[in-house]
Amino acid sequence: MPHTKPASLGRAMLIACLSLCLLWWVKLAETFFALNLSALALVPGSAVGLTGIITAPFLHASYIHLFSNSLPVLVLGTLFLYGYPRSWKPALLLIWLLSGVGVWLFARHAPHVGASGVIHGVFFYLLISAIIRRDKLSVALMMVGFFLYGGMVMSIFPTEPQISFEYHFFGAVAGCLASVFFQHRDPKPVVEPPVVIDDDEPDPLIGDQWQQSSAESEQEWPSHRRDN
Repeated sequence: MPHTKPASLGRAMLIACLSLCLLWWVKLAETFFALNLSALALVPGSAVGLTGIITAPFLHASYIHLFSNSLPVLVLGTLFLYGYPRSWKPALLLIWLLSGVGVWLFARHAPHVGASGVIHGVFFYLLISAIIRRDKLSVALMMVGFFLYGGMVMSIFPTEPQISFEYHFFGAVAGCLASVFFQHRDPKPVVEPPVVIDDDEPDPLIGDQWQQSSAESEQEWPSHRRDN
């Protein structure tokens, strides 16, 4: 399969910024128009709460909650879109749906909202893809993501009661599965073979001129022997 170049970094950043703007637009609309969007939350075990599998990542409980997710959406989203131009769409769809289904089936009976489940899925996608692929680009993207947000590895476990660790956990599971399913959609970068120089072959530019120059030098400057 031919090598596919990474997507434009500017394009990846633009899509990530637009996604973040959408989250902020939803929160601002909720505030300024006094909208009650609680019916769009993901409520485990509830037939009405099934809608939240799609809508819950767009909602946030507070501006602090949204602030905490904003930079990860921008940074991890950019890395994800830049490094995996062919697989990011199906991978994101799987992460989005599978994390929501996992929460609906197994999480505590309470409203769950926020993009953190999807963010964890993207982080673990970068992490597992780098382990599986082991090419320079995927490893570099993983190192950047892990350096900034390596704490996500521990946030899949219970910490504070008001934090939906279940969304984090099932997002991580979905990201791992997506990286296994879609790893081959983005071919590894082609590694150029090293240039091997054969010392026995004459230089294509110099050729045998060095031998001729050496012979001419010996004629002009004959060797002298010093008697002891």
